[in-house]
Amino acid sequence: MAALRTTLQWLRPRSAPISQLFANRAYQIPTPSTLRAFTTTPQTLNPNTENDIPNINITNYYTLFPSTLPSGPPPNPETKFDIPLRTLRAEFLSLQNRTHPDKYPPGAPKQKAEALSALLNEAYRTLSDPLARAQYLLKIQHNIDVTAEDSAATDKQALDPETLMAVMEVQERIEELAEEEGSGEEAEKVIEEMKGENRERVEEGVKVLGEMVERGDVEGMRRECVRLRFWYSVGEGLKEWTPGVREIRLVH
Repeated sequence: MAALRTTLQWLRPRSAPISQLFANRAYQIPTPSTLRAFTTTPQTLNPNTENDIPNINITNYYTLFPSTLPSGPPPNPETKFDIPLRTLRAEFLSLQNRTHPDKYPPGAPKQKAEALSALLNEAYRTLSDPLARAQYLLKIQHNIDVTAEDSAATDKQALDPETLMAVMEVQERIEELAEEEGSGEEAEKVIEEMKGENRERVEEGVKVLGEMVERGDVEGMRRECVRLRFWYSVGEGLKEWTPGVREIRLVH
């Protein structure tokens, strides 16, 4: 046993006293002053000023993103309706990083950054969606607002018979599913098929809408926006469908 204790004592690591360990500068215990130095952020030490806010052309949503959309909005021979979304997102994130309100001190610089950041958010959201993009162009270029409350009834009446019939067929199919006896899995399968059909309608609608925009066909743009709004609404209704639902709510 004595031999075993001797062996264990020999194997035990021999450490220097704590005072000797911290005698080396690399092991100094942090003082309150050094802790404050580590917790102070560069933004606090050197806050940005109003002059640091990027100089961005705010004429319209297109001019906010000059790298992605250098030619401005259509109709323009050098501008297509389609937008490279990955490039747009990269530029948007870069601008948002440079204009983030937290980087600026209170007062005019921060307020300006907040306004610019909000504008960039709205512009990115609008340009990223084909329908919202076309509606925006109608609004700024022709003062036509297809989203206005007073135009909803007119738009529904103006919907072409073919589209109106297709929308009614979707509603009738939903009602039939609610009345049919059978498994929920079968109904869900039908709904998935209807979702696929609606995606195809949306894709075709976006294609036609783009052609109208690039041609500068204002009436065609308005008509296709109205039609596409219905298909968007059908898509949302199908997404929210649950067994037993007799109809989907259309928002136009």
